[in-house]
Amino acid sequence: MFVTTLILFFNLNIISAMAVEEAKYEVLEKNGPFEIRRYHPMILAETYVEGDFEDAGNAGFRRLFDYISGENRRNESIEMTAPVSQEKNGQKIEMTAPVNMQSKEGVYRITFMMPSGYTLDTLPTPNDEKVRIRKENGKVVAAYRYSGTWSQKKYEKMKNKLLSIIETKKLKPFGEPVFARYNSPFMPWLFRRNEILVDVDYQNKIE
Repeated sequence: MFVTTLILFFNLNIISAMAVEEAKYEVLEKNGPFEIRRYHPMILAETYVEGDFEDAGNAGFRRLFDYISGENRRNESIEMTAPVSQEKNGQKIEMTAPVNMQSKEGVYRITFMMPSGYTLDTLPTPNDEKVRIRKENGKVVAAYRYSGTWSQKKYEKMKNKLLSIIETKKLKPFGEPVFARYNSPFMPWLFRRNEILVDVDYQNKIE
């Protein structure tokens, strides 16, 4: 059983490494699971979902996966990339009828990075109006890497670790922390690569 698990693990990692393009960045500083990175500009497919942490992530993933699987004006399939990102957002989204839930935890922004071979002009238009395509500028980010489940409890624990390091290093954070997932749901939780990302001002540290 142990040997079978190891074989499955290595096969999944090999497939992932060969098939999935990742967001491009340079590492400016590293200390164990903590890094300061400079990300390149990228094009994102994004959607906003109202709900709790885990349900919103699942719903947003399905919506964006439908888009890259052919739910667009050209019926074109787009290659999957990594990571899938999720962040809490203060934006209110329009309610539709019928309203079937009285209250929600919040609004989350879910994004897929588009493959580098595409531009804003060459990407197909989504069929779903809740999916939008936009360009994100380059930025400097503090990152904390960890393995394990995708639960909100684990996310909150790792987010607090990262925010503590940012405070210790006297870095100024911007915006909401981002939860980044690099693996498919079929990857055993023990081997998953997860990260918390926070935009920071790296040039002007807090004195």
